[in-house]
Amino acid sequence: MDSGAISSRDAFLAEEYRRAAKASDEQNFEEAWHHLERAHVVAQDRLGPHCVSHWRMLQLARKTHDWREVRGQIFRLFLAPIGNITGRLPIGNNGRSNVSAFARMDIEPEISRVLGQSPAQNIRESK
Repeated sequence: MDSGAISSRDAFLAEEYRRAAKASDEQNFEEAWHHLERAHVVAQDRLGPHCVSHWRMLQLARKTHDWREVRGQIFRLFLAPIGNITGRLPIGNNGRSNVSAFARMDIEPEISRVLGQSPAQNIRESK
């Protein structure tokens, strides 16, 4: 992955985290989760950013007193390094505990572009 692609992805992550924090501050937790899920999909294939995405999800789960999600995020924080080391990551997974940590999911076209993929490529790879 070239440095231009990484900086583009890092800028996307920073913006999604900013939007999630703003939504959380405004008590719009559904929107906050939406932005954290998008960030997770982009961060997933890089260990550091992947763990950061789950850490931020854990923080939001604690803020909202969603103890099921807290447990799920703790599990995913331990699981993320294994997935990154082995390369066995479920493409497009949104990182939430309400979906299997092993389920592949479709990727939004905008996120496919951030990842340097065409939407058609994403659909073929997720099946």
